[in-house]
Amino acid sequence: MRSFEEALRRLKDENIRVTSQRKAILEFLAYSNEHPTAETIYQAIAGKFPGMSVATVYNNLKLFTKIGFIKELSYGDASSRFDFCTEPHYHVICKRCGQIADFHYPNLEDVEMAASKLTGYDVEDHRLEVYGFCPKCQAEIIK
Repeated sequence: MRSFEEALRRLKDENIRVTSQRKAILEFLAYSNEHPTAETIYQAIAGKFPGMSVATVYNNLKLFTKIGFIKELSYGDASSRFDFCTEPHYHVICKRCGQIADFHYPNLEDVEMAASKLTGYDVEDHRLEVYGFCPKCQAEIIK
């Protein structure tokens, strides 16, 4: 997995200006254990940058997504969430609070080959989402 420092080096290598706001957004994503929304990121770092708008966060997230630094996760009507880990992995999502956790499962890429063979499609990607209740919500439901 790529680190925050590697991401900063790559920005510089690609001649993308590393502003303090851009660095703060990237750092928040890199060290976050959640899959934050743009609003979550904005709320977390806005105190350090009084003049910053939420549009600045959105614009940087758009840039990071475009250059492959992060993945945008869209789940229907909810706000997009952003994932610093771009290596193949899957998500388990809490049906109550929306918390998202990563998990890895070997050989699930074989689904792409099977789908391609069965349908004739040129399959390029897949996404697996598993739904349930996170440990925190389970504890609250039992109470």
